[in-house]
Amino acid sequence: MTTGKKDLREYLQDHLLVGDGAMATQLHRLGVPLGVSFEELSLSNPKLVQEVHDSYYAAGARLLETNTYSANRDSLSRYGLEHRVARINRLAVKIARESARDDAYVAGSIGSILAGRVRKKVLDEYRDQYEEQAIALLHAGVDGIILETFLDLEELLMALEVIRPLTDAPLIAQLATLEVGRTRDGYSLTDAFGQLKQAGADIVGLNCRLGPAEILRSFENTQVPHGALLSAFPNAGRLGLTDGEYAYKSTPDYFGQSALRLREQGIRLIGGCCGTTPEHVKAMADALESLEPQERINPAIVPGDRPQVTVQSIRDQSKPSIVERVKTETTVIVEFDPPRDLDAESFLDGCCELHRAGADAITLADNSLATVRMSNMALGALMKSRHGIDPLLHIACRDRNLIGQQSHLMGLHALGIDQILVITGDPSRFGDLPGATSVFDVTSFDLIRMVKQLNEGVSFAGRPLKQKAQFIVGAAFNPNVRQMDAAIARLEKKVEAGADYIMTQPVYDAESIKQVYEATKHIGIPVFIGIMPLTSLRNAEFLHNEVPGIKLSPEALERMRAVEQGEAARQEGIKMAKELLDTAIQYFKGIYLITPFHYSSMVAELVQYVRQQSALVKTATH
Repeated sequence: MTTGKKDLREYLQDHLLVGDGAMATQLHRLGVPLGVSFEELSLSNPKLVQEVHDSYYAAGARLLETNTYSANRDSLSRYGLEHRVARINRLAVKIARESARDDAYVAGSIGSILAGRVRKKVLDEYRDQYEEQAIALLHAGVDGIILETFLDLEELLMALEVIRPLTDAPLIAQLATLEVGRTRDGYSLTDAFGQLKQAGADIVGLNCRLGPAEILRSFENTQVPHGALLSAFPNAGRLGLTDGEYAYKSTPDYFGQSALRLREQGIRLIGGCCGTTPEHVKAMADALESLEPQERINPAIVPGDRPQVTVQSIRDQSKPSIVERVKTETTVIVEFDPPRDLDAESFLDGCCELHRAGADAITLADNSLATVRMSNMALGALMKSRHGIDPLLHIACRDRNLIGQQSHLMGLHALGIDQILVITGDPSRFGDLPGATSVFDVTSFDLIRMVKQLNEGVSFAGRPLKQKAQFIVGAAFNPNVRQMDAAIARLEKKVEAGADYIMTQPVYDAESIKQVYEATKHIGIPVFIGIMPLTSLRNAEFLHNEVPGIKLSPEALERMRAVEQGEAARQEGIKMAKELLDTAIQYFKGIYLITPFHYSSMVAELVQYVRQQSALVKTATH
């Protein structure tokens, strides 16, 4: 412990503390390529590592993490460095200590050895490795140890069991969750935080995987043990592909605002994880400057208030495809995501509600955001056979190799499901099973062509088939990009490959609707313009700052900021969506409504509004 500083636990009793941001992100910005051991740089290029620490200290961070996240024997063995564990950890502490001056804490970083992989070994095999790394860090003089990015509570508890007897120094235990409120091995955060505190953790919290909005929501829905000190190190939103590059979306200003909200949850140690930079840390430090911590008030956990819909019999009838229909009349596609559990009935109830409201087709995502959901193929078959509802299924390139893709399409043909949307799919490592692999045997362009080949009665391998498929193939378009010309060029390639119609990402201002029309009016196939109602200010800020491919207008954000949350916010979201629909109907016959959080009643109201307004337009033109 450095002379003159309080013990970290004592300091946090009546102070906020700003942690640093991502080490790997900053090293990569400084020219270090991916695929190397960032931890080894403490040996080969200590000045570069110190430059990162210095930049975070200058930005206002007063807790610096050592460059040792993966400095365990298992990880270092991939680079032939397993014999350098102790030296790398000791030198990393020395480098961080020099940057910390006399007023910043140095926390020895220890990451999960599983590191997102599917568990194949007995966890007990990792005990010696955690002990080896912890002893090296403690011997070098850290002010505490931060155990971070543990997807499984059981691994984190084992690490605490090994390290707690070695020291009375502060231990920070941080989980990384793949979904709000629950660990990968099935524990609620309420249960997990309780077990971590009982196991000897002095500070419990969350880091990585999720951005500020979802980490905030996790704390809002968690019962934290009395007296527990809390930490939060969110990612800079979600990592996504925009303008041809993978990047994190959250801005420093957004992080500054988020730090204030995290403080309101009683969190006292606030930093950043993947994608965060000194600019993000400075924004947090500026926002929190001179503020005192707030006491934690645990929430009253209540069940959700999603309205239940009674299923009514819906007559099966033959209908033209959406492409045939949209040529002559306003046509509405509604996206309604499959459930993430085994209950299909409430999903089918929602589909029936949307169908009765006038939806021409209901589209089902294919494990969107690489998060496991019920098979859209199975649900589409139930929709069609039980209720006569036309399904439109997304097909991602990510999850199936060529064998699986053709088999899947042949199954859809057998079920009479012929309306599909071909998409690339989000990378598996960013979903809720990060140990899964992404296949990507083909691109979306290739898959569109191959589906059209099935329509010609020829298999992917070139073998003649006894029947021809009849797939109507859609393609996705993201208009929320800086370089519209490049996006249009990509869209034209999809049309050339054989796409029959286009569905866009949601837009949130009338001017964008007009711009999409002008940019796409030459392509010669129907475009369904995407509109998704907002449900709250938090929802709006999350979409704008963290979700790739979505951008809100300043006016939309301001309007959500001006209303109370809850039902009032949802009503404002509906009102804004109706205003957008007024413009959209003037330019597009195809409307694509996206259901937020399974609020089918919200979108059913919008479907009815489209029907009413399009009828008025039709009457006025005759």
